[in-house]
Amino acid sequence: MKVNRIFNVIEEMQRQGLKQMVVSAPPSLFYLTGKWVSPGERMIALLIKSNGEHKLIINKLFPINEDLGVDLAWYTDTEDPIKLLSSFVDKNEVLGIDKTMPAQFLIRLMDINSASGYVNSSTIIDDLRRVKDEEEIKLMKEASRLNDKTMVELLERLEEGKTERYYADLLKELYAKNGMNKFSFSPIVAFCPNGADPHHGTDDTVLKKGDSIVIDMGGVYKDYCSDMTRTVFFKEKPSKEHAKVYNIVKEANERAIAMIKPGVKFSDIDNAARSYIEKEGYGEYFTHRTGHCIGIECHDAGDVSAINHNEVKEGMIFSIEPGIYLKDDIGVRIEDLVLVTKNGCEKLNQVTKELTVIK
Repeated sequence: MKVNRIFNVIEEMQRQGLKQMVVSAPPSLFYLTGKWVSPGERMIALLIKSNGEHKLIINKLFPINEDLGVDLAWYTDTEDPIKLLSSFVDKNEVLGIDKTMPAQFLIRLMDINSASGYVNSSTIIDDLRRVKDEEEIKLMKEASRLNDKTMVELLERLEEGKTERYYADLLKELYAKNGMNKFSFSPIVAFCPNGADPHHGTDDTVLKKGDSIVIDMGGVYKDYCSDMTRTVFFKEKPSKEHAKVYNIVKEANERAIAMIKPGVKFSDIDNAARSYIEKEGYGEYFTHRTGHCIGIECHDAGDVSAINHNEVKEGMIFSIEPGIYLKDDIGVRIEDLVLVTKNGCEKLNQVTKELTVIK
């Protein structure tokens, strides 16, 4: 168990008057135990109790040979894991439940009256995961460094006649070579005009001279995610209008980053990017939030949006990724990850954001 993290969970439970809670989401279990288990349809649950009597309920199909610092309660496919979990729950107390716990397990817990009540306690873990400790910051920085390296290598390999799908497949090879074991998410490689779709599904479109190229990519390093987007132009300078759109997005990205320091609201950071794009006449073409939190998952809980009025804290890491999308014409998105520091922020991506033409 990650002792300091468990201590922080219990401290927040006590502050909220909660004596017991269940964590079942594999990323949060990894955060607390250092162990990844992907249980599929089977139940896994870490019962955390404020008195320290924790239990990890797990199927015997997932052997754990190391000492995780928590009592293990095993079950087989012929046993009822809900009854096993319920046997450790204080039936006279409210039970905190993970927001991602499958309904089939939660409903059964409720049917057998396992606790006096049930509340969503996920915000406890979400809030803790949002602020990275020194170990996590080190891993996130390295993940972004390797992502930068991979992006540069990919840009050097661009050539006419190859498809979007070809470069998405190449990315997997480059990540493996650079020590990243998988994608943070399915990469987006979008040749003009496909980049005008913010979540374009990479396909067999062929790269040709004069295309703009949106590349949204991230790899995983030692269980921590990276994420970055760059938009470049292939073999020809962009038109005056396309260059204008690019520079507006770049300026919006930089204005938002310049805002970041502890105490600033996420919504104000979003507004720094959005209001500038609106002032330049492209507000209706910026169709998504400005960013998202990131860590063990590419989209950790929390975002940079107009409706998130929470304040940023030192140690948070999130994306800044404004974009402009002109249907059937061009899309431009520029994304960096930022780490909130004591007096401002540190940008984790170093790949140039200057308008770039790939020769």
